[in-house]
Amino acid sequence: MTLVTLKDVLTPAYEQGYAVGGLVTLGWEDMRAYVAAAEAENAPVILQAGPSCREHTPLPVLGKMFRHLAENASVPVVAHLDHGYTFEDCKIALDSGFTSLMFDGSRKPLQQNIDETAEIAEMAHAAGISCEGEIGFVGYSGGEGSNGTDPNEAAQFARESGVDAMAISVGNVHLQQHKEGGLDEVRIAEIDAATSVPLVIHGGSGVPVEQRSRLARETSICKFNIGTELRMAFGNALREAVNRDPDRFDRVTILKETHDPVEAATRMVIRAFVAPAQR
Repeated sequence: MTLVTLKDVLTPAYEQGYAVGGLVTLGWEDMRAYVAAAEAENAPVILQAGPSCREHTPLPVLGKMFRHLAENASVPVVAHLDHGYTFEDCKIALDSGFTSLMFDGSRKPLQQNIDETAEIAEMAHAAGISCEGEIGFVGYSGGEGSNGTDPNEAAQFARESGVDAMAISVGNVHLQQHKEGGLDEVRIAEIDAATSVPLVIHGGSGVPVEQRSRLARETSICKFNIGTELRMAFGNALREAVNRDPDRFDRVTILKETHDPVEAATRMVIRAFVAPAQR
């Protein structure tokens, strides 16, 4: 397999009843572990570069890293821009070799969100790649509160924006450290009935694993974004590696010890999405 678009992996997920992990990366160590986990589970994976990742590493560099991993992987890998807030963000990602652009206009009035997302979707599709948009605002643990997705607005957004996937706000919250944020299944069913586009859950770390698996099988939710859960696995492994030998200073030898724990945690995440074998 090699580099693919978001639509390439979500279309079969939508049709067959499973989900794909949108795994939030912060650096080489975690993205490499994510791909190793996907290969071990024989499942597709979406590597995501969010705002904090982009602050640390420029998009052109991230694009090369994602593409290198994808081109040497035995399973489908998507290079995805997560929470692009401007046209320029998305254009740089496209030019950097990303195969999927997520434009986040969720804080904006409905029509402005639709119009701006449609512009990004048109640019993406002209280049042969995919676009994800967001309707309804997904808040942050300890920060901004959510604004839940209205099913009628979701139907209009899906119809007029031209997105390949649509992120929704149904009780999910970014940066949750505990799996206690059960989703509003009534609202999900209403959105599902009103639309025919793959749905995305941001803040997936807060969703109980059983609910992730069931919704992947039974609804149009085809992508769960997972970040905090895997960052915690990385941080715990790094802390243990540093503390094991306080005299060590070579970061390469220390960071190597994060690989296996992060791969193991990622395999557990991917397994819950019940994707069929890819090869």
